Amino acid sequence: MTQALPVGAPARLYSETAHDERGNFHYQGDLYRPADDLPTLCRRIEKHLVSQFPEIRFTIRSERFSGGRKISAEVLDAPDDLSTREAQEAFIVRVRDQIERFGFCRTNPLQDYWNCSFYSEVAIRQAYWGALAARRGKANPVDDLVSLASFKKRLKPGDSLTLLHAPYKHRALGTARRVIQIRSKDFVFEGRSYCDFPRAANFACDGRLVRIAVGNEHEPDAHLLYEWQPIAA
Repeated sequence: MTQALPVGAPARLYSETAHDERGNFHYQGDLYRPADDLPTLCRRIEKHLVSQFPEIRFTIRSERFSGGRKISAEVLDAPDDLSTREAQEAFIVRVRDQIERFGFCRTNPLQDYWNCSFYSEVAIRQAYWGALAARRGKANPVDDLVSLASFKKRLKPGDSLTLLHAPYKHRALGTARRVIQIRSKDFVFEGRSYCDFPRAANFACDGRLVRIAVGNEHEPDAHLLYEWQPIAA
C-alpha cells in the first residue's frame, strides 16, 4: 500500500507516486474536493495554473462521456522552447502534476482496474507552435488588417484562393481554386477539398493575402499563404 507522508512533508505529486508491489496505484491530490461539479473544477484548475505558471497561457476544456469526465489544458503560448520531445514530456509532467492535485486516481493495470475523478490531458498544438514561430520570426508575414471574424463574413462562394506557399510541396501550390461553400468551421473548394478556419491567433489577412499557421513540433512556422480574389460584385 502507499505509505503516508510524514507530518509537515510537502504533498506528493502524481508523477512522484509509484505502484506498490501488487500493482496498486493510489493517488489523491491535496486540492481534491469530492463535491466539485465539472464547471467549478475547471475554474479552480484554471485559476491554479495561472498562479503556478504566470508566464504561460492556457485554455481549459472539459467534456463528459460514458466513461467519466475529461479536463484538457492546451498551452497557447509559453516562453520555453518545446521543440524537442524531452522538453515536451517534461512540460506535460509539470502541468499534469498540478492538474492532478484536484483529483484522485486508483488503478491496477494487472487487474485491468481504473477509477479516477477525471481524466486529464495536457496538449501542445498549433496555437503554441504559431506563437513560437512569431517569436523566432515568421516567414511570409502578412499585415493583420482583416480579422478572422470579418474574413468569415466576407468570404463568398465563387471567390478564388491561389495557394502561394505551403509546407511539404503541397499538390495545389500555385493553383487558384474556387470556393464553393463556407461552413462554420471550414470552407470548401471545388473538388471537395477543404481548409479549416484556424484560431484567430493563427490567422492574418491584409485584404489580399491570407496566412494560416499550421505549425507543429517539426516545423513551427509551417503555414499556408493564399492570394484571395473575391468574386466580382
